Amino acid sequence: MARAARFAWVLGLSRCALTEGSRTRPWPPVSAQRWAGFTRAAAGSPGPAVRKGSPRLLGAAALALGGALGLYHTVRWHLRSQDLRAERSAAQCFECAVPRVVFVDRVSRTPDPELEVCPRLRWLSRPCGLFELQSLHPTSHGLFLDAGTGKRALSPSSHLQLTLYQYKTCPFCSKVRAFLDFHSLPYQVVEVNPVRRTEIKFSSYRKVPILVAQEGDSSQQLNDSSVIISALKTHLVSGQSLEEVITYYPPMKAMNDQGKEVTEFCNKYWLMLDEKEAQRMYGGKEARTEEMKWRQWADDWLVHLISPNVYRTPTEALASFDYIVREGKFGAVEATMAKYVGAAAMYLISKRLKSRHHLQDDVRVDLYEAANKWVTAVGKDRPFMGGQKPNLADLAVYGVLRVMEGLEAFDDLMRHSRIQPWYLRMERAIEEAPSMH
Repeated sequence: MARAARFAWVLGLSRCALTEGSRTRPWPPVSAQRWAGFTRAAAGSPGPAVRKGSPRLLGAAALALGGALGLYHTVRWHLRSQDLRAERSAAQCFECAVPRVVFVDRVSRTPDPELEVCPRLRWLSRPCGLFELQSLHPTSHGLFLDAGTGKRALSPSSHLQLTLYQYKTCPFCSKVRAFLDFHSLPYQVVEVNPVRRTEIKFSSYRKVPILVAQEGDSSQQLNDSSVIISALKTHLVSGQSLEEVITYYPPMKAMNDQGKEVTEFCNKYWLMLDEKEAQRMYGGKEARTEEMKWRQWADDWLVHLISPNVYRTPTEALASFDYIVREGKFGAVEATMAKYVGAAAMYLISKRLKSRHHLQDDVRVDLYEAANKWVTAVGKDRPFMGGQKPNLADLAVYGVLRVMEGLEAFDDLMRHSRIQPWYLRMERAIEEAPSMH
């Protein structure tokens, strides 16, 4: 179709040139006598005004006939090409001959018109979420398609290779995994030995999670769970390079209340979007402010309820470290030491944490109250804080609570608070995220 369009364009230029030439170099006018003679000759009646083999008259006749035939075929081809374009417009972009992609929201089951665009354009104009797509076509712009299920996943950088350095049982690492899984971003996991930490010896930043993003020959290191999430989300929504995005979140050294130097990151709950991108993602300033508020609440309050609850009693502390050793990366001796010595130590430390964060004597009460406060904030009229799809606050709260799964504290939380329906919806949303493999 593109070749035919170019051919029609050239033909049109030729016709314009021919017309323009006829204006600048006109044929000599045919007199009335000659025209009458030509008419009689065409009718089979020879006349004295017509000379046999007149080259000028024959040339004029040939030109008229050729022009008429050319015009006929041009109009016919043009009409036929319009019909073909109309037949294929629903499935193909005429300019680039790439199948047009239709995004269908998995919750409302309705097409999303803002995402029905040509893949050659900057199509990622809205935040990634759960979508089903029609038509199979991989593109260099990161449109990942699964031919087996017909489900697709979005990513603006198909060449982005992510490696997550983590402790599996760390709530901050769990937050990052929840974000990556929900957005169907493929990543490799490197489990860090919590004693030696040799896996992150390349980094001067000695905490986890650390995310290393490889783009061709360029490698970017992202530190702090909230910075990782904000930077990646900004990259996904705006299409800005990750190298540029991370400059918006500079680290700053500061002294905490105990006089210890700590690294803080500016703007870590902000997504660096322009006004139009922010409007498309949030719909209003209130939704953006709400998401930031509860993301910070998950970091500043909810996280600090985990340790006092999972190490509340010696039995719970031992069960927690049994889980940590089983899921973590320990040597044989380290595993034994961690399980028993670590459990005893964390049982004692949890008491100090309870005092530091001003928790009640029964720390379960604080956990239940926090869960119910979150459920109240979400409300009854929407399945998630993000509306029909989880937002970054939903993913943060879910990621923090998920590390308690399989422990007594988690079972108590599900039984004695109102959070279970929301939690199950979050599980389902992440499980149903379209696979990129």
